[in-house]
Amino acid sequence: MYYDLCIESLIWMDYPSKLMQQHLVKNPHTITFISILTALCLAVQLSPRPPNVEFTSLFTFILGFMSGSLIGVLFGSFVMFVNGFFSPWGFAGLNMPFQIAGMAVVGLAGGLYKKYLRDYSSAKSFIEVAVLGAFLTVLYDLVTNFGVALSYMIVGMPPDLAVITALAYGTPFSLIHVFSNIFVFGLVFIPLINAIKLYLGGEKSWLNKEQ
Repeated sequence: MYYDLCIESLIWMDYPSKLMQQHLVKNPHTITFISILTALCLAVQLSPRPPNVEFTSLFTFILGFMSGSLIGVLFGSFVMFVNGFFSPWGFAGLNMPFQIAGMAVVGLAGGLYKKYLRDYSSAKSFIEVAVLGAFLTVLYDLVTNFGVALSYMIVGMPPDLAVITALAYGTPFSLIHVFSNIFVFGLVFIPLINAIKLYLGGEKSWLNKEQ
């Protein structure tokens, strides 16, 4: 049973990479960058770190922004699937689908934001991205807190008390999460996008094509 589960997990984990290869242009710089970003994101996500300080949201948002919502959703889902089994905080259990769904929304938002953002350097853009990062973090935490509340309900806790307990326990961690992502999105996103544009070919890069 365990062997079959491992095989199915490996097949599922390989599926997003195949879809990415079909969706992206056959540019060696692009494929290399996606591979590096995936490895870096997993390494950071699976390493011991302060609770709720993470870069997965930023990387997922960037990949959605660069290559469209589909790839952003697949990337975020894949990272959180792996994280659910190997996180330094333990097996995610019932909360794993909620973590996957929450991060998929971040990837989706990145693709949608690409259609809106035209100015990569104004102060307004930095503030806008920081606010968007805070909003997506709050949304992610609400989704995952509902998953925690659901686990409380399964063991017999009344629904209203389960939701209140999950939110009360999660609020301090959520505050850390939100403020750290305000900083990360606001200061890192625009400079990193500009650097990626140069690496992948400047104005001729697939990054500049309409999604």
